[in-house]
Amino acid sequence: MKTDDVLDIFRQAGALLEGHFILSSGRRSSIFLQKALVFSQPELSEALCAALATKIRAKYSDIDVVAGPAIGGIIPGYEMARQLGARALFAERVDGMLTFRRGFTLNPQDNILIMEDIVTTGLSFRETVEALQPLPGKVVGGACIIDRSNGQAETGCALTALARLNVPDYAAEDIPPELAAMPPVKPGSRGLK
Repeated sequence: MKTDDVLDIFRQAGALLEGHFILSSGRRSSIFLQKALVFSQPELSEALCAALATKIRAKYSDIDVVAGPAIGGIIPGYEMARQLGARALFAERVDGMLTFRRGFTLNPQDNILIMEDIVTTGLSFRETVEALQPLPGKVVGGACIIDRSNGQAETGCALTALARLNVPDYAAEDIPPELAAMPPVKPGSRGLK
């Protein structure tokens, strides 16, 4: 599956939005990928994760656990685990820090793949890597459906993306005039009260 195929799936789901958006990182963009609309449709989730699983199998010999951050890594993490015949775990925020709870356990011999939906700055990825550090098992790499940074985000581990995009984003105080002329919308979940 190529980048255009992935974007076609997002278009099919009505998930490729244009306007003035506040991203989870606080940065601004004229493009927003409303992945919840894609991952609400099991057949689309399966198609994307099956294509990415092919790339993961070619890169890593054996994955025992797929771990991702809540919320963005739960559905694609589960589907990736299903594709790879692995277990799926997720980390969630407790007092602002990602942590694995709910009785999730890891074994020392577990090969762990971190899974995320979209990577922009890599912050959730890095936080997931940090949450796994005190636990047994070995993080072998990471995966995402779309890397909005086109390989520039620091994720804390090797990243395999199904699609890479170069979507500009801006600091709130440094947005271009055409973006500043539109009211901003925050469609993501981080920072909601």
